[in-house]
Amino acid sequence: MKHLRKILFLLALANALAGFSQPQLSDKAQISVLSCGAGSDLYTTFGHSAFRVQDADLGIDVVYNYGTFNFDPPGFYVDFARGKLIYRLSRQRLDNFLFDYEMENRWVKEQLLDLTTTEKNALFQFLENNYSPENREYQYDFFYDNCASKIRDVLQEVLGNRLVFDESYLENPYTFRELIHQNLSTNSWSAFGIDLALGCVIDKKASASEHLFLPNYVLLQLGHASLDQRPLVLRQRTVLDKAPLKNGDYFLSGPLFWFILLLLFVIVISYIDYRNNVRSRWLDFFLFFLTGIIGILICFLWFLTDHTATVGNFNILWAFPGNLVLAFYFAKHKPFPSWIPKYFLVLPALLVLTLFIWVIKFQVFSVLIIPLLLTLGLRYLLLAHQFHVSKKK
Repeated sequence: MKHLRKILFLLALANALAGFSQPQLSDKAQISVLSCGAGSDLYTTFGHSAFRVQDADLGIDVVYNYGTFNFDPPGFYVDFARGKLIYRLSRQRLDNFLFDYEMENRWVKEQLLDLTTTEKNALFQFLENNYSPENREYQYDFFYDNCASKIRDVLQEVLGNRLVFDESYLENPYTFRELIHQNLSTNSWSAFGIDLALGCVIDKKASASEHLFLPNYVLLQLGHASLDQRPLVLRQRTVLDKAPLKNGDYFLSGPLFWFILLLLFVIVISYIDYRNNVRSRWLDFFLFFLTGIIGILICFLWFLTDHTATVGNFNILWAFPGNLVLAFYFAKHKPFPSWIPKYFLVLPALLVLTLFIWVIKFQVFSVLIIPLLLTLGLRYLLLAHQFHVSKKK
């Protein structure tokens, strides 16, 4: 009998996909939201959310997952850089879905939704319609359209105004940047890279609804939601009780160690240059080339992509794109243009402006740039001094 039910369900599903009627869930069907813990890889750092549909009468237990993407380098990286990354809704059996989380020692919690049979079928049909080939893909946005925010959007679309999210549980809203850092180690290359790439737009306070781009807050918010004045969540349970294996934050492998090492190195070389009235061209080429390349990357993300979070990035003040041009002057023995001394007066001013923007919290920068600012400031002042002295001669 159990196998017969599965066959009947598959036949009904095939008819639905062919354009006929959708299969109907029985009174015993259950729909829940799965919230998953963070993993060790960067793309799993922020956790995951998905819908689960189960029906004992039809013999189904499947997960609808809006967090599926095609990791196919180099196309993946090109699309990601341009802000055109395409995600899709996938459907898979629960045991296949849980396998990866068990292997990665990641916890999974389930919130069973208190829905009527009519509401369950409406939600099920919405997910099935989204799963059709012409509907399953969407343009991913980390803050506003991802696997976690889809939970909120789908529930609101299906249940309408009868669904109410009680946002009072969130006493102290965070900025988008603060929310990101809740899942990252400050002294990590990933945290530094994110702070370097994202602009001032993420330093505004996120609304309670905007917190739901993170699965942890979806889990919290659903526990404070009601449908027709009854709690939306009937009960919550832990499916997998795991804790990820931590790789450890080693100071010697983190960016802070290397930035401090660079600062100490530049202090020593600059002292030698000052005492001997010489200039280490190779060091200046490295510093100006590096900051120039970073500045051009910031410009690209700001002006030439569809990313919404890379707009207004004032890291461009210390990682100044014009430095790339100057780097090649340093690489050669050709005479410097007459505007160079003035340029070395502008660069320290840009560093001071960076600090001012940071102090007033117009944009919050990574604390890891402090040794970089000191490194650049020292070198800029030395070069300004040398050009001033040579001009007098």
